[in-house]
Amino acid sequence: MEDNRMPVLFLGHGSPMNAIEENQFVQGFRDIEKEIPRPRAILCISAHWFIKGTKVTAMALPKTIHDFYGFPHELYHIKYPAKGNPELANKVKDLLSPYEVELDYDWGIDHGAWSVIKHLYPNADIPLIQLSIDISKDAQSHFEMAAKLSSLRDEGVLIIGSGNIVHNLSMVDYDNFSKDNYGFEWAKEVRERVNSCLLNNDFTPLIEYQKESKAFSMAIPTPEHYLPLIYIIAQKQEGENIRLFNDKMVAGSLSMTSLIISFR
Repeated sequence: MEDNRMPVLFLGHGSPMNAIEENQFVQGFRDIEKEIPRPRAILCISAHWFIKGTKVTAMALPKTIHDFYGFPHELYHIKYPAKGNPELANKVKDLLSPYEVELDYDWGIDHGAWSVIKHLYPNADIPLIQLSIDISKDAQSHFEMAAKLSSLRDEGVLIIGSGNIVHNLSMVDYDNFSKDNYGFEWAKEVRERVNSCLLNNDFTPLIEYQKESKAFSMAIPTPEHYLPLIYIIAQKQEGENIRLFNDKMVAGSLSMTSLIISFR
């Protein structure tokens, strides 16, 4: 099964502008796709579907959601017309039992998903579904629930978490947005601590991140961008490796750190 098992990805998605800009992070997304077998379908856990309860998109033709404001008009005209996969949605619902999961026909594909996945699969020719993040659950519950999804990897499903490990918009230094690998000291502290835990397979501190230093409360003031990482590390199997890419800071208070988990 190891040879056929799909890798899993956590993608630091950053600004919605990454959907239309050419930069090192976009190139990083394209490069990582070259290492991945072509998936049968994609299951994405996006920071931007953070709601009460657990839902999975189950429509055949999900809409493209432009869930942001104040950006160039070009961004609002992007469509990512990937098909849904109702069969996979029902499979996810069954796998997550006894957790209560609702099939959703209203959401679609939010920018946490399409702004990065469009660089991996620009033709939108891979069926795509999204799983919401339940605002009422703690990180340990998310980890335990996510582990139930691991069998999908043996069925050709690419599981993607999309967020940002360090994500404090209130502290963004817009004057230095284009400065390469620029992070405040507290942000760099969290990045280094998280990276060390990832590379040493020490997941407990990542799950219990609220017990960590004050820097963590600044780097993760709200959990929605961090929790997709928990869904991804829950997929790691014995013998697999974690490799980081796009591992840089942006504008002081954001990290673009991304990772792939695979047997390679």
